[in-house]
Amino acid sequence: MFLPRQHQQQQQNHHFQLLQQHQQRQGMITNQKIATDELANQQQLQQAIINPICQAAELIETGNPVHAQGILARLNHQLSLPIGNPYQRTGFYFKDALQLLLHTSNSSIDNACNLIFKIGAYKSFSEISPILQFANFTCNQVLLEVFEGFERIHIVDFDIGYGGQWASLMQELALRAGGAPSLKITAFASPSSLDELELGFTRENLRIFASEINMPFELEILNLESLGSGSWPMPLRMPEKEVTAVNLPIDSFSNDPSTLPLALRFVKHLSPNVVVSLDRGCDRSDLPFAHHVNHAIQSYSTLLESLDAVNVNPDALQKIERFLVQPGIEKIVLGRHRSPERTPPWRNLFLQSGFTPLTFSNFTESQAEYLVKRTPVRGFHVEKRQSSLVLCWQRKDLVAASAWRC
Repeated sequence: MFLPRQHQQQQQNHHFQLLQQHQQRQGMITNQKIATDELANQQQLQQAIINPICQAAELIETGNPVHAQGILARLNHQLSLPIGNPYQRTGFYFKDALQLLLHTSNSSIDNACNLIFKIGAYKSFSEISPILQFANFTCNQVLLEVFEGFERIHIVDFDIGYGGQWASLMQELALRAGGAPSLKITAFASPSSLDELELGFTRENLRIFASEINMPFELEILNLESLGSGSWPMPLRMPEKEVTAVNLPIDSFSNDPSTLPLALRFVKHLSPNVVVSLDRGCDRSDLPFAHHVNHAIQSYSTLLESLDAVNVNPDALQKIERFLVQPGIEKIVLGRHRSPERTPPWRNLFLQSGFTPLTFSNFTESQAEYLVKRTPVRGFHVEKRQSSLVLCWQRKDLVAASAWRC
């Protein structure tokens, strides 16, 4: 009595398995088709947008601005506005940056007038993307471990920005059982890219915050260009019982890549307890100008892909691109053209200067992974590579953090 029913059940299960297998095969075919279509679209965009931009960059490099301008003028019809997919928007910003270079005009952004918008864009970026959180956490955790037991802390910073990284570090230091240590920050800034209003905002914010948490605090601003003068702008012998650290992000030298070797020489003589660095993968001064531009386009396209994925408010995304992404691209293009000399890759420069890479602690690694996993969008992940911790989007690098000892 039960055999027919059992046989019927087996047949139903068999049919269900066949249906599942068919659906899986169809799904695989669909996914393969989507991947193939995406690759084809990317190749079309490469030919229609990226290749002409790189061709224009090569013509500029070889002293043929007239033909370069002709290519960029034709691109204006395709890229009249920063809209479309990440490749198209990135192409628009690089096309505009090359036009700025040809017209030798100032950046399209007036820093003083737009400081409020820039701060708002920075705040939005730090909230929606894990990039800044990852970068600040990994570097700060290294510093906290090195600072343990010291009551006097001195940080030499080559990219102070709005001071957000140091506010979070100060907050952690203030939680010490014995009370907050004293903190001095010596920030290097280039007069060519110096924004007095921005620096004033940063100084006042950090001063007020230090006062609120009862932390003795001092901020000194020095001229980056003084590193090439032959005399150091600050004493190389640090007081006893003072721990010294250096924050040396690679992209802080985009405006003038030739100053990186000078900074490394200075830091080597300073002999700090630790050096922390970030690499966003955009700066390739070891490549010819056109290849450097192509590499930077790929990096910024990945950044915009990751921002699109978090479904940010369109208005906020537009401000992030207008006040953060576009100025960064302009700095990379104009800065590299001003310093056309090719230098070894930055990691080679560090090693040649006598720097030794340090390994991140297990705690730092695990907490960095946990921080990234909290991002509501799947696709971000952390990889360990050459003593660096790298934040990736869909297996493409966004930012790499590293620590060094002199």
